[in-house]
Amino acid sequence: MIILLIILSVVSLFVGVIDITPGELINGNVELWEIFIISRLPRLLAILCTGVGMSVAGLIMQQLCSNKFVSPTTGATISSAQFGILLALLFMPASTLWSRAIFSFAAAIAGTWVFVWFIQKIQFKDVVMVPLVGIMFGNVIGGITNYLAYKYEMTQALSSWLVGHFSLVIKGRYEIVWLTVPLVILAFIFANHFNIVGLGKDFSKNLGVPYNLVLFMGLTVAAMITASIVVVVGSISYIGLIVPNVVAMFKGDKIRGTLVDTALFGAIFVLVCDMIGRVVIFPYELPIELIIGILGSLIFVGLLFYRLKNGRKAIRLGSAGVSSCQAVPNLKGGNEA
Repeated sequence: MIILLIILSVVSLFVGVIDITPGELINGNVELWEIFIISRLPRLLAILCTGVGMSVAGLIMQQLCSNKFVSPTTGATISSAQFGILLALLFMPASTLWSRAIFSFAAAIAGTWVFVWFIQKIQFKDVVMVPLVGIMFGNVIGGITNYLAYKYEMTQALSSWLVGHFSLVIKGRYEIVWLTVPLVILAFIFANHFNIVGLGKDFSKNLGVPYNLVLFMGLTVAAMITASIVVVVGSISYIGLIVPNVVAMFKGDKIRGTLVDTALFGAIFVLVCDMIGRVVIFPYELPIELIIGILGSLIFVGLLFYRLKNGRKAIRLGSAGVSSCQAVPNLKGGNEA
């Protein structure tokens, strides 16, 4: 995956309306070098950070909630981040990108905490029930956001964050997404703690792991990653839901063993979708949210039927059949194969 990611990254740098070739850059074409540095390279870095960040955020939320269908999309994190941006636009019309990011961070963290607190109070925690509750909660937040946007005539200003796209990513307007790098590193450091917390409160206490502290730290990391991406790129659904599930089908559910693979596959997935959006109606460009939405919805339906039919069975490479993952607790307190 590392080799594939490098190849796709190099190809991505030379795909666009303005024709840029390696030869012209080597010859020192100043105008093309400016486009390359101001637009193409920042766009590639934003794509990679988005793919890595959203995938890892989804993996963390799935592990902490012990549910493979929880993600920034189905956990109201993205909707909350958009609500925070609207609040910044209402109360600080002349706010900078960093000021909006602070509002988005606060709203995303609060919305994610409320969602997890709410599902902890629900007695009937079916594997499909939890994400449906998250989707409904996210739609409530989205409805409030749209209502306030219409009431105060902020719909046009908010539209840039409702649909994810990389067309406006340029040097000086994307650096916030670099926050995903230390946050992903932090997630890797505490990966074992997230695994233990995902096994339940009593199990965590028996091993001396502070359940509430690790839970809210993990949720905060996932929310901050999501918010930093939404502020720069906009809303991009399904990445945090699809990528961790696909990787888990081959690598299992242990977060430390799958985190690097999830990050790499997420970057590849977003990069491929972005390149499709740039070439499918060339010279025009489709928002990446549209491409990922189409592919993600199809994959989500497939994963839904697969999980309902096979539970947490994994596909083992090099094996003739399908073998079971290590038994892990489900949301009802029992064990699934």
